[in-house]
Amino acid sequence: MEKTSKTVTPLPESQAGKKQQVAEMFDRISERYDLLNHLLSLNIDKKWRKKAIQSLTPIQPKVILDVATGTGDLAITALNLNPESIIGVDISKGMLEKGKIKIKEKGLDQKIELQYGDSEQLPFEASFFDAVTCAYGVRNFANLEKGLSEMSRVLRPGGRLAILEFSKPKNFLVKPLFKFYFKFILPTIGKLISKDNGAYTYLPESVEAFPEGKEFVKILNRNGFSLAKANPLSFGITTLYTAEKK
Repeated sequence: MEKTSKTVTPLPESQAGKKQQVAEMFDRISERYDLLNHLLSLNIDKKWRKKAIQSLTPIQPKVILDVATGTGDLAITALNLNPESIIGVDISKGMLEKGKIKIKEKGLDQKIELQYGDSEQLPFEASFFDAVTCAYGVRNFANLEKGLSEMSRVLRPGGRLAILEFSKPKNFLVKPLFKFYFKFILPTIGKLISKDNGAYTYLPESVEAFPEGKEFVKILNRNGFSLAKANPLSFGITTLYTAEKK
C-alpha cells in the first residue's frame, strides 16, 4: 500500500491555504534565508546543488527553469553548464527581491531572470525548457502532483529534471543524530536568527510528511516523467531525484 502524504502547513491555525502560508513564511524569513541555509547545513548545501546541476551535464541544456528558486542559489550554480538563459520562479516576492539584488551584484542578470511564478500554473509554453530544477521546494507545493505535471509540461521531450529534497537517513548511527538535530537544534537556531516562530518548526514537520525515496519516484513516473531515480546524498540527509520527460 502506498504512503499518502499528510498536508503540513507553516501555520496550522491559519485559515489561509498552504500556498499562501508558504509564500508569507518565506517573505518573513527572506532577509536571513541565505545565512541560515548555509549555517544550518554547515555549507554542505553548496555541494548538493553542484551534484544536482552535474546530473544535467549529458544534455547540455541551453534553457533552464528553476522552480521555487528562492534567492536563486541553484540558478546561479546552473551557470556552470553555460546555458543561454535561466529563469527562476517563486511565489515569495520577498525571496525574489533578495535574489534579484544578489544576482545583479554578481553581474549575472543578463543570464538569470527571476520572476513570480506558481508551480501549479507555470507561465510558459509546453516543451519550452531543456531542463527543470528545484531545490527544497517540492515539499512546499500545495498540490504536489499538479506541480510536477506542470514541470513535465514545460520540459521538452528528452529534457531532464533534477530535484533536491531533504530526506531521512537510514544509517543506524546517522539517523538518531539527524533526528535530534532536525527536531531540536535546527528549529532553535532558526528561530533565534530568523526571528520567526514557525518557519523552522515547519521544516522538519514537512520533511517528515514528504513521500521520499521510492514513493516519490513513483509519483514522478506517473506525472509525465520516466527513468526516475533517487540518489541519497550525505548518508541520506538529502536526496537527488532525477528523471527525463517522456
